[in-house]
Amino acid sequence: MKKGYLVLQDGQVFEGLRFGSTEDTVGELVFTTGMCGYIETLTDPSYAGQIVMQTYPLIGNYGIIPEDFEGACCVKGYVVREWCEDPSNFRCRGDLDTFLKERGVPGLYGVDTRELTRIIREHGVMNACICDAVPADLEPVVTYAVTGVVEAVTCREPSVHPAEGEERFRVSLIDYGAKHNIVRELQKRGCTVTVLPATVSAEEVLAAEPDGIMLSNGPGDPAENVYQISQIQKLLGKVPLFGICLGHQLTALAAGGSTYKLKYGHRGVNQPVRDLNGVRTYITSQNHGYAVDGGTVKLGKVRFVNANDGTCEGIDYPEQRAFTVQFHPEACTGPKDTGFLFDQFVELMKGGDR
Repeated sequence: MKKGYLVLQDGQVFEGLRFGSTEDTVGELVFTTGMCGYIETLTDPSYAGQIVMQTYPLIGNYGIIPEDFEGACCVKGYVVREWCEDPSNFRCRGDLDTFLKERGVPGLYGVDTRELTRIIREHGVMNACICDAVPADLEPVVTYAVTGVVEAVTCREPSVHPAEGEERFRVSLIDYGAKHNIVRELQKRGCTVTVLPATVSAEEVLAAEPDGIMLSNGPGDPAENVYQISQIQKLLGKVPLFGICLGHQLTALAAGGSTYKLKYGHRGVNQPVRDLNGVRTYITSQNHGYAVDGGTVKLGKVRFVNANDGTCEGIDYPEQRAFTVQFHPEACTGPKDTGFLFDQFVELMKGGDR
């Protein structure tokens, strides 16, 4: 196997072995703590522009399963401690190395991921490159920024996904980098889902007279999406609305709130979230590097907070018939602790109270 290097923007070098694509790459280095779900991680568009490092040591052991893809593979690179070359699973249709090669994603294994995680936790997220030789000039790494990623990952044309069984509602889903399972969860509840590009106008959305509007997850700095924020301002209060992850952040910005970048983000499948309306704490799947400043929320009321660091995890906007969450209720953690939020969205569309 060919030797390769992960070089951090501060000049620290980690040696490993190359797999996947052989090209060099630069990205924002982030870590995710999931013990499984690497397929969903690699196909989550919210990772666009980032080099993803898995803290769990063995990756690739159950191969590649296309039915579990959440979207297109948008990661800039992939770093693991141990790569399993011979996967075994009855659903397996390929191996990790081939998957990365076919999508042009450089990988590096044999890296001390525990030490890398300590560095990121101490100093915060930083840029890095995967390369064959340590570069003499790190300026391209230092100056790299994740920008323009929502426009890069959104769909180009609208698509319609029929409800399972009898159609009860019609939902317009604005795709900022949507995961497939959001559509599936809505379909299960009798919703026909029309997926729309992130460039859609509020007037176009409302002209279709949907029963509800879904704002999806997505990558990057939420404050960068000025056009999308302005369109959400026009949508709030018109139709029941449910936002997830980036959709949560954009809605807060549209409602006059603010967002900020977290030191190293929340990425994993075991983030505890406390419901301020009751006594429950839910185990959630998360993938985000920015958070809403709960103290700036004016139109709505913070409902969920992260039990680890107290950050805002969800907001209710009762007067606007809207609610948003930072975590992913369409993911299967706990195993399905927060799927009830889709049921609450259905109740909003019925005209009931949340």
